[in-house]
Amino acid sequence: MKLIIGGASSGKYDRVLSLGYATTDIIDCSQQDITQHLAYKVVYKLHTLVDSLMKQSIEPKAYIQALMKQSSIEVIVCDEVGCGVVPMERYEREFRECVGRICCEIAKEATVVERVYCGIVTVIKSDEN
Repeated sequence: MKLIIGGASSGKYDRVLSLGYATTDIIDCSQQDITQHLAYKVVYKLHTLVDSLMKQSIEPKAYIQALMKQSSIEVIVCDEVGCGVVPMERYEREFRECVGRICCEIAKEATVVERVYCGIVTVIKSDEN
């Protein structure tokens, strides 16, 4: 599995397409029903899934761990939300913390972790031969 991270509008979606995935392989968590993730190869905007789960009082870490075990997900794409100014609102701090910790867990399991910045891909982990 591959994890792709980077800031908003940094080129992550184009990176996924450059890997040969079609738009029909990608679920955009900000626009589609979160219960349908099992049918897709790419989970895009994981941070919005975490936000949605938190707002529904569903524990995101457990949900995403189960999702990864039950599905054929090959790529997870998430915005970096931990950089910059720490939000004053408690929910926003908890959300940031949750996304960061989930990405750490995914990165442990991933064979490849990439960061995309200004459309430039940097490999920060590669267990592939």
